[in-house]
Amino acid sequence: MPQDVIFYYARVFPKLKNFLKGREIATITKLKDNEIVRRGSHDPKLYIDELIKHINKKFLELRKSNIHLKYVENKLSKTQIKIWHYFVPRKLIELHYAVNHEHPNKPLDRIYFDIDRTDIPAEKAQIVALKLIETIENDKKFTLKHKIFPMWTGNSFHVYLLFKDKITHDFYEKNFHTESHNSNESFTSKWVSRINKELKNKKIVAGHQKAKGLINIDTSQSPSGKIGRCPFSLYIKSYSSIKGIALPLNINDLKNNDLVKELRSYTIEKIIKNINQLAKKIPKKWHS
Repeated sequence: MPQDVIFYYARVFPKLKNFLKGREIATITKLKDNEIVRRGSHDPKLYIDELIKHINKKFLELRKSNIHLKYVENKLSKTQIKIWHYFVPRKLIELHYAVNHEHPNKPLDRIYFDIDRTDIPAEKAQIVALKLIETIENDKKFTLKHKIFPMWTGNSFHVYLLFKDKITHDFYEKNFHTESHNSNESFTSKWVSRINKELKNKKIVAGHQKAKGLINIDTSQSPSGKIGRCPFSLYIKSYSSIKGIALPLNINDLKNNDLVKELRSYTIEKIIKNINQLAKKIPKKWHS
């Protein structure tokens, strides 16, 4: 039976306060035959400030000796009961969040490009992530004020654009969403085209339709109503084992030829030991 992951997450929650401020938390609990998704669109909303405030010594002590909520419910606050609902004891759980809040068609202050790979080494996804960043930074027609934030997902890479000012959902559809009717004119499609040309590669595609031997650059999980993986989330393929752990990166990290090997060396213990240094790579929140 897995150890209770809440003890690990309790150590990293304070480092995510700015990145997740005001955004609904989501969790994916891995079971043997399926998974349970808890999120603010159909469960009571949970926020990072609540996790930081209400996961205290008493709460953690109760978790050590109890699996079933019914035995300790009378000793918990309403918020702690909600947290227990999202973080089932002794199950492997991934930490996600509503990237631009729950419910559709809201303005966006961030998007992320998922560098998704099928039967392609992660090292090649690293090259694509760096090339995407360089392409964005060299595009003089892209004038939105932004910060770039790359992240290791535990298996591949995300590249975030954090905007100083919010964009509308329609603007996202026109300029970033690769499945819209004018996707060939979007920034995303043009950037992917330039990457293929520069890398002399025709196996990098814009969109989320996966195929063997392709790397996808996909923004489809960015709009409101969609969830994305948090920095420091566990990456779980099997209900009984952790495959990797999401980590924040600097752009310069992507230039390291041994990066993937180093990222895969991280364990829960190693992250906790280096949490302060790792957390410095998460950008501070922008204010419009």
